[in-house]
Amino acid sequence: MGRRRGFLWLTAGVVMAILAGAVAFIALQRGVTRSTGAAGIKAEPKVSVVVAAQAVRVRAALETADLTVKELPAGAVPEGAVTDAAQAVGKVTLVELYPGEIVLSQRLVDPNVISGDGREALVLAEDQVLLAFPSTDLMSGLGVLKAGDHVDLMFSLDIPVVSPGASDFVRTTFGLLQNVTIAAIITQGEGTGPPQAFLFTLEPQDALLLKYAKDMGGLVDVVLRAPGVEAPFETDPIDIDYLISRYRIPAGARR
Repeated sequence: MGRRRGFLWLTAGVVMAILAGAVAFIALQRGVTRSTGAAGIKAEPKVSVVVAAQAVRVRAALETADLTVKELPAGAVPEGAVTDAAQAVGKVTLVELYPGEIVLSQRLVDPNVISGDGREALVLAEDQVLLAFPSTDLMSGLGVLKAGDHVDLMFSLDIPVVSPGASDFVRTTFGLLQNVTIAAIITQGEGTGPPQAFLFTLEPQDALLLKYAKDMGGLVDVVLRAPGVEAPFETDPIDIDYLISRYRIPAGARR
């Protein structure tokens, strides 16, 4: 009787162990299934897209400082999204951009693209004009400048000075215009040769000023601004008197 009772308890223990193992296995399988499902949701592929790093006005030439790259789920990326910032730099915006907004290629225009009628695909504000200016200075010849750059124009002119009993010309160098946008660069040889002219977007009065300085035979140099720097620089015109005063050149050096 005691042996039979012991055998029954042993059998019951084995059965309970098997049941407990089965329950644990089922629970483990359910946990694995849930984990796999969750991992499947998190594993949605992401792509890098270009977004606006700051607010950008309409008809502005995009610069590196205006853009940043962000990773988004592929399903959240609209058609035409720009994926490389280099593809957007220098392009002109057709709409305003807000910080964090995805940059779309269909909302940009390339100022250097020739349209079917042979004209430059340029976008001008209503209060601006487009002026072609010869690229004869050293900076232009080096090929450093590109469409969308902001530049300053420095001129040297022989200014007439009338004194009692005599007249003379004094060469003066000064900043004629600041923060001018290069809308496009016209090159020779179907875009492969050196730059021939710049297309500047200017207010009409500034365009007249630039034309006058050029027609007066002024010597021009174009200087490039750092990206995002648009505030005016405080500069003083330079002539021989300025040099004598600044560097304390001995009296009588001026002729």
